[in-house]
Amino acid sequence: MARNTITAIDVGSSKITTVISSIEDGQAPSVIGVCSHPSRGIKKGVVVNIDDATNAISESVMAAERMAGVTVSDVYVSINGELVTSLNNKGVVAVASSEITVDDTYRAIENARTLSLPDNLNPIHIIPREFVVDNQGGIKYPIGMSGNRLEVETHIITAPNSYWQNIKKCVEQLGLNVFDVVFTGWASALSVLTDTEKELGVTLLDIGAGTTSIAIFQEGSIIYSGTIPLGGVNITSDIAIGLQVSLEDAEKIKVHMTDLFENRSRNKKLMSDSTPALLRKVEEEAPKLKKGDEIDLAVLDIPSKKVSKEMLKSIVEARCEEIFDLAKENVDKAGFKINMPAGIVLTGGSSLLKDLSKFTQGVFGVAARVGYPSGLGGMVEEISDPSYACVQGLIKHALDDEGEIDTTKAKGKGGAFKDRVVEWLKSLVP
Repeated sequence: MARNTITAIDVGSSKITTVISSIEDGQAPSVIGVCSHPSRGIKKGVVVNIDDATNAISESVMAAERMAGVTVSDVYVSINGELVTSLNNKGVVAVASSEITVDDTYRAIENARTLSLPDNLNPIHIIPREFVVDNQGGIKYPIGMSGNRLEVETHIITAPNSYWQNIKKCVEQLGLNVFDVVFTGWASALSVLTDTEKELGVTLLDIGAGTTSIAIFQEGSIIYSGTIPLGGVNITSDIAIGLQVSLEDAEKIKVHMTDLFENRSRNKKLMSDSTPALLRKVEEEAPKLKKGDEIDLAVLDIPSKKVSKEMLKSIVEARCEEIFDLAKENVDKAGFKINMPAGIVLTGGSSLLKDLSKFTQGVFGVAARVGYPSGLGGMVEEISDPSYACVQGLIKHALDDEGEIDTTKAKGKGGAFKDRVVEWLKSLVP
């Protein structure tokens, strides 16, 4: 869809992030407006209160519009939730003539789409993995090839109708048009995974506040998608219970774990009057912390409280291990392996927990790294850490609809759609 701007809204359990980017030919999307607003009415990735969610989305969008100096109309929105799942399906058609055309490709994809799903489920993505022409597989771009039989292997991501209908309702009440809803795991993968990792085989774990999204790639294509209903909020709750502190204090402890454990102080030259007072206090007093087994939480404005480093570490690791075990269980049930050759890539806000990549490597026995989003220009300072992987991925998805085509929207669009199919298929070629 041709436009001068692309607007993405990541509807998360802890925050609603809106990013507006400008598009110029031959250049990376440039962020011109961004706002991250505390989430309301969203629990574990799902809308639980229409009014609260609508108001939170409205505040995020309006602030981003003010920063960008534009009024937006079409938006791309993330979708998540425990019941988001996936399956792989094939579509087969006879080639109309001796040469494969765009119409043949479209019919094959549409054939793959005709599968029996429960009435409450809706396909939100149909992602071709590869084409097979007369039993010759591994083809990414079949148009123009000679053959009699065209087969396509697709990855289909589904979500309950209520998930996407409620999200669309919240956004449309603001006078905005939802151009597409995009699975959080797919969007994050677009912004943090490399082509080499996808080709070798890699697992993405996007650990958000309320959920953890899973996306597994092999031979350059996605083979599994799913979500588990555990995330950073559960870690915060465990800290609150284990250390007998409030949820607010537990969140402070979780966010500043690295500084507290390493007794680390940032370069004071990097701090200014705009640095939050609490953070300045942590940075200035951290060197005074005892380099022993205890942490004095007074630097976080939690009075008369000292905790064992070992206890805090064990609390966090126990919940992370539960998240990993549940993710592995879901992947195993689907017949895939979570410990892929290129390892595990962690993203999402909770991926910044101290030494989580090392812990992940110990659990799964493969390499692990924290994935930072990339690919956008402009005002990216505010959205450069892993908690913004999804919203950056939404922009990349919108830019070229990489690897995915929605045949439902395509019906009746004639030549314009055919042109889009050609460009989209070319984007799949390495």
